Amino acid sequence: MSTPSPVATVTGLSISLGTARLLDDAALTLSPGRIQAITGLSGAGKTTLLSALIGALPPGARVASGSVTVLGENILALPADRLRRMRRHRLAFVGQDPGSGLNPRMRAGRIVTETATRTNPTTVAELLRLVRLPTDEHLERRRTAGLSGGQQRRIALARALARRPDILLLDEPTAGLDPVLRDEIADLLRNLASRDHLAVALTSHDPAFVARCADDTLALEPAAPTAAPPPPRPTPRPAPRTALETGAVLSVRDFAAHHGTGLSRRPVLTDLDLDLTPGTLTAVVGPSGCGKTTLVRALAGLHPPARGAITLGDTQLAGSYRRRTRDQRRRIQLVPQNPLGALNPAHTVGATLARPLKLHFGMPAGACDSRVAELLDVVGLPSEYAGRRPHELSGGQRQRVSIARALAADPDVLLCDEVTSALDAGAAAGIMTLLAALRTDRGLAVVLVTHDHSLIAGHADRTLDLTVSGRPAQAPGRKGRPTLTRQ
Repeated sequence: MSTPSPVATVTGLSISLGTARLLDDAALTLSPGRIQAITGLSGAGKTTLLSALIGALPPGARVASGSVTVLGENILALPADRLRRMRRHRLAFVGQDPGSGLNPRMRAGRIVTETATRTNPTTVAELLRLVRLPTDEHLERRRTAGLSGGQQRRIALARALARRPDILLLDEPTAGLDPVLRDEIADLLRNLASRDHLAVALTSHDPAFVARCADDTLALEPAAPTAAPPPPRPTPRPAPRTALETGAVLSVRDFAAHHGTGLSRRPVLTDLDLDLTPGTLTAVVGPSGCGKTTLVRALAGLHPPARGAITLGDTQLAGSYRRRTRDQRRRIQLVPQNPLGALNPAHTVGATLARPLKLHFGMPAGACDSRVAELLDVVGLPSEYAGRRPHELSGGQRQRVSIARALAADPDVLLCDEVTSALDAGAAAGIMTLLAALRTDRGLAVVLVTHDHSLIAGHADRTLDLTVSGRPAQAPGRKGRPTLTRQ
């Protein structure tokens, strides 16, 4: 049996951005029916390599050497009209932050079928089943804001598969998914590659996922190796706050929330009680779609509660952040699952970190510069990153900037939504060490949404499991109290 001809070839590819090298001497071959995994430390150039395969280098980047041939074309030199046709009909790309690429005004069903090669009344249901989404919960009627991060990721994958591409490119496709879904997506990709002779390239930090689905693995090394970041050195608060010395800093009672309206309205959280005490870490676990992100967004005032009370210190908070005082907003900070959509692309890292310093503390520009450098050091990034913009950072680096921005507000409560899902194992362990130091030195109460049980072992003081009788807490018609266990 003859070996199929490659559909994409990368040879000796090096990409630079100013004086920084984003990718160094990379080479790979994509063939029909095979899955190519791209691994490596955060910042090694994995996303940059996938971007080159769709002819979309980061703004300001240039090819220092090498070539990229896709479907017989030099994709980096294709005229704009031919490149658009290739992307629409033969290439499909799902980025690390798929939610930012989905139209927030469109319903999920329309998003999935917008670029489909053929449609019929059952197309949406078939595609939802294909990516392991339920077809009896009216997900097709929801807009992206009503979907969890894992659901958004699978909607984006369904949209990509709907066009029946020759090449499928996936950037961290299992970030934010629980282990069961991770294995199902691995098996789905394996089946699609074999059945449809689809060439797949994906990046991942998950060795189990790579081992389950990949035929070949390319391990990238950072173009300019950097020394391990120094141990985090959080700045102690000038004086302890009374609210942090006794009792819970944040309490939730009889809390409930739902998504959608009308026929698509369904509960995601019911009968939830929770106390966050200073210096503790509360891990929130459960299957994708069970309400983990809804919970932290509601605590931050970004998702309206259907019932219940949220109390900060001895003050009951309004459900919407717009009706909370500036100081109340400052004291509760959210680090979102997808930092690319939360960081202003027009602002440098330095400007992003300086904004809360000026807004909440009236800090002058001169003092901001030194504090920005300190915040970057705390999250393990060099001070020169203050001059970069989000598109010049890797996914893991953007996540660290997002954490630094939250810390700039000097919060009492830090809500972290899958903040380690885009990081390699070493970087994820570093973030957990950072959070531990912040809890010890600053009395910070941390909520960590995660699917990685091994990561929280030894770190979490308590675990909130948003699963009832083995089913997500939002299952229709089910009522019950999520399980809170102490470690």
